[in-house]
Amino acid sequence: MGKLKRDEYEQLLEPLEEQLVAMARWAQTSGARIVVLFEGRDTAGKGGAIRAVSERLNPRQCRIAALAKPSERELGQWYFQRYIAHLPAAGEIVLFDRSWYNRAGVEKVMGYATEEQVRHFLDTVPDFERMLVRDGILLFKYWLTTDQDKQEERLAERLEDPLKRWKLSPIDLAARGKYAEYTAAREAMLEATHSKHAPWTLVDFNDQKLGRLTLVRDLLDRLPDTNVEPPPLEFPPLGHDPLPESYAVLKPIKPYET
Repeated sequence: MGKLKRDEYEQLLEPLEEQLVAMARWAQTSGARIVVLFEGRDTAGKGGAIRAVSERLNPRQCRIAALAKPSERELGQWYFQRYIAHLPAAGEIVLFDRSWYNRAGVEKVMGYATEEQVRHFLDTVPDFERMLVRDGILLFKYWLTTDQDKQEERLAERLEDPLKRWKLSPIDLAARGKYAEYTAAREAMLEATHSKHAPWTLVDFNDQKLGRLTLVRDLLDRLPDTNVEPPPLEFPPLGHDPLPESYAVLKPIKPYET
């Protein structure tokens, strides 16, 4: 199957966007709390997948949590503490652009966490997620997979494109030679944290457009029946009272000609 083209992608995405809007209306009506984790290697396509879910939703209801490196104070907290502050209230949806699983990935591979800290994380995260699920949070964990040659292609594109250059960091470049180490870290993470109450779902993102469609379809299929009719709204005729003469009405300005 060839790479999905833009017009084909948009045509396939449109009905899914309508269902996402219905999902958000259901969450607001029912008071559901939804958390979606987006994890994967650099350039896997997390940002595009998050946009595919959130673009048509009310940003006051659907929030994106993309945390920066922890502060000195946060380094002295319980590891999960700064993530808890971003969890949803009733009727809200939170999409984590990377999450507490940083500890099992980049922090482990790049040496930002000790082996003891990583082991403690892998031992405790199932209990942490069990608490979330038992309290009624709907938790979805996605890992976006991508091959090394595709990752190299996207890193080179970021380097050459001034509009994407901000996405490329020294850490990204340092991680290029650690593909195998990241693979080993991911496998250890999946083995320790794939559970019945909080399972992982791996999605092929070598074709990012197809990956987004697959992820959104899976998310919608795993939610309860979200068919909630929108409340009826009256749309009465609008009067056209003239503006008071004291109001200044700006007229279009012609382009400046040299």
